[in-house]
Amino acid sequence: MPSATPPPFILERADRATVDEALPLLRAQMAEHGIDVEATGEGRFDAAVRGLVETAGRGAVLVARCAETRCVVGVAVLAHTWTIELGGPCTWLDELYVVPGRRSAGLGTALLRYAVDVARSEGCRAIDLEVDAGHARAEGLYEREGFRALRRRH
Repeated sequence: MPSATPPPFILERADRATVDEALPLLRAQMAEHGIDVEATGEGRFDAAVRGLVETAGRGAVLVARCAETRCVVGVAVLAHTWTIELGGPCTWLDELYVVPGRRSAGLGTALLRYAVDVARSEGCRAIDLEVDAGHARAEGLYEREGFRALRRRH
């Protein structure tokens, strides 16, 4: 029987030792959306990302690595919150980013599903997110995975 083909990427939760590997991708995500992370103040962006990893209960930084090179090629960020409407913990999918050369290969879907699994394992009752107007590709991904637009807005 032939051996199974290894997955082209590995999904994992970043920790204190690996969280800095996610920073370049998150900076690229912000740049694609025209967000100047340095406007928040020197070092605040990096500190905010690290804070999700270093303080229990805040959320998670999830990374996708190329199986061959171990380079980070995708990232998802969950920021946990508490809501009385749903009676407990929920999370915000703050970011989902795949490097341009790895898009259209199922990595975004895999990262999104992994983020949902992590949120559920941490007791989250719902996941909220936002999509830039006109970003049909991202909106299509979320709709295919069961997310639906709410009538209310942030």
